[in-house]
Amino acid sequence: MKSIRKNSLLFIIGGVGYSLIELIWRQKTHWTMAVTGGTCFSVLFKLYGKFKNMNLAVRCICGGMIITTAELVCGCIVNLKFKMNVWDYSHQRLNFKGQICPLYSFLWILLCLPINAICTRLQKKLK
Repeated sequence: MKSIRKNSLLFIIGGVGYSLIELIWRQKTHWTMAVTGGTCFSVLFKLYGKFKNMNLAVRCICGGMIITTAELVCGCIVNLKFKMNVWDYSHQRLNFKGQICPLYSFLWILLCLPINAICTRLQKKLK
């Protein structure tokens, strides 16, 4: 039962956190972004907990790759398959199908700096 509560808390932190970032950045969000944010935060929490001695830059690059992959999967489903038009990067240079692009992948790497700090604190509190 403790594991379910812990995983639920991580999912909520990621989902709410990412939705707030979107509201600040784009002045709008979508429920699929909360699900994607919750999933990414949960995965990053486990990754960062397992590889505690990993260099911070490597952690952030791995985190950025995980978020970019989740964004691609989510985008292919919600934007391309179901035509929900949640976001469109087709105007960005070197984009892939309008779903991911180097600029946002770089921003995800930067976002992993505070995510790493939050995960490190939570690792200590949620033991």
